[in-house]
Amino acid sequence: MKFLLNPFTMVVIYLTIWWTVLFAVLPLGNKTYAEMGIEITDGGDPGAPVNPNLKKKAITTTWVAAVCMAGLYLLLFLSDKFGWLSLDGIAGGQ
Repeated sequence: MKFLLNPFTMVVIYLTIWWTVLFAVLPLGNKTYAEMGIEITDGGDPGAPVNPNLKKKAITTTWVAAVCMAGLYLLLFLSDKFGWLSLDGIAGGQ
């Protein structure tokens, strides 16, 4: 059997996982202006984070996405090797 996951497909899957993890990580640890009791200036939103820590969240997102991608790659590789996720019968033929 040949493992059919080319590098372009792997990059696209990784970027999809990265963006999904980013949206899961973004709200973690945020304190808003309203929660901190800081007065809001003109045009400010009371729900906006005081310090969003975007660099830290990007780094966290990168390593979480890498671990998820490694797990997915391992699952796909092992299922190809041992036939765990066979899609042969899906087309209706036996």
